[in-house]
Amino acid sequence: MTSSTNQLLKPITTKYNSKGNLEIGGCDLVELADKFDTPLYVIDEKTLRNICKDYKKAFANYHKIKFMYASKALCTSAISRILEDEGFGFDTVSAGEIYTLQNADIDMENVLFNGNNKSYSELEYAIDAGVGRISVDNFIELYFLNKIAKAKDKYVDILLRITPGIECHTHEYIQTGHLDSKFGFDMTLIDNAIELIQTKYTHLKLHGLHAHVGSQIFETGIFPDEIEIMASEIARIRDEFGINLNEINIGGGIGVKYTTEDNPPSVYDIGDIVIKKIDEVVRKYNIEFPTLYLEPGRSIISTSGITLYTIGSAKQVPNGTKYVAIDGGMADNPRPSMYQAKYDAQIANKKDTEETEIVTIAGRFCESGDILIKDIELPKIHERDTLCVFNTGAYNYSMASNYNRVAKPAMILVHDSKAEIIINRETLDDLVAHDVIPDRLKKE
Repeated sequence: MTSSTNQLLKPITTKYNSKGNLEIGGCDLVELADKFDTPLYVIDEKTLRNICKDYKKAFANYHKIKFMYASKALCTSAISRILEDEGFGFDTVSAGEIYTLQNADIDMENVLFNGNNKSYSELEYAIDAGVGRISVDNFIELYFLNKIAKAKDKYVDILLRITPGIECHTHEYIQTGHLDSKFGFDMTLIDNAIELIQTKYTHLKLHGLHAHVGSQIFETGIFPDEIEIMASEIARIRDEFGINLNEINIGGGIGVKYTTEDNPPSVYDIGDIVIKKIDEVVRKYNIEFPTLYLEPGRSIISTSGITLYTIGSAKQVPNGTKYVAIDGGMADNPRPSMYQAKYDAQIANKKDTEETEIVTIAGRFCESGDILIKDIELPKIHERDTLCVFNTGAYNYSMASNYNRVAKPAMILVHDSKAEIIINRETLDDLVAHDVIPDRLKKE
């Protein structure tokens, strides 16, 4: 089995330097914390590019493929430029993500617009922006899209997002392909949608089907099951409606290694399984080889990211837990509170060979549930130590908030011993920039 970058716990450039400090991308993490302050998101460019190359190699034997990075995992202008440079397109779920790509001068033809409740204005914006595909999730979107396209005398290229009825064993909140889901057309409704496209919504051009079965997937059998259902449906649609669909989007969702206990599949194994299955169903259902869309997000960006914190206060409960507080927490990483997500960490300025203790890493926010990591063994901790939490590239900044009116952290890109800002740290002025005091409440 060929291993891939998503199976690593840490960025590929992680090592201890001559000072005994952790470094990533040739940059001393303690020095980064001092220079840029904490909390601080750090992205290792080499790791990011490495996983992109893994995907391209894994699917090199299938020539009709489009990699569409799931922007919701982390959407910034700089990250988008790197991914486009690696040959990736983009799966987006909001006008904001589309605008970010436009701001980065990304080719809109390589953008897909997805989501379960796109507004009229967002659909109009996507059409005006020239996105290559819109994945239609429901009947109201079909109506909106056709109305907009007709008014603009345009034809919109679409996929139908379906709910294939496959349940993967991940957290309930990140399962999206099972029957009881807010996403996509139920299988019994596909014919109704196609009839509308053929007879009424004639400004829509249907190219294929789209499904996404979940996130943080470790089960390799999920994707063949999904492909089987989609291929059989394409054959049925051909036979019953005379439409030859030639695109399938099987989503993303491949897992990553958040802790040493996690064992995500190799991208190379997934590539081999998917390609073999497509070859099988093409022969079985006598359909043409489809253009295959893949939407990896977490597995692309997560491993390349870390977050740095500064250790603050500590509390030893008598005969109980020792809490060690950091200067961040659930506002910059809500996943432990939302999903009971687990992470691994190291003290960046101490080697693991030193005297250790079991501690619980607590956030600074005013919630008892603001616990980042429970019962982790670390070198004996002191105030002002630098904590490095691994595998935080996905869904940390994306889901960050200003809870307790705390400013969001900065993000830097490290590469060849250089550190560059790609997201500025928010300021106190940023926090009140959109506040408005009505005239009647203003002081004389």
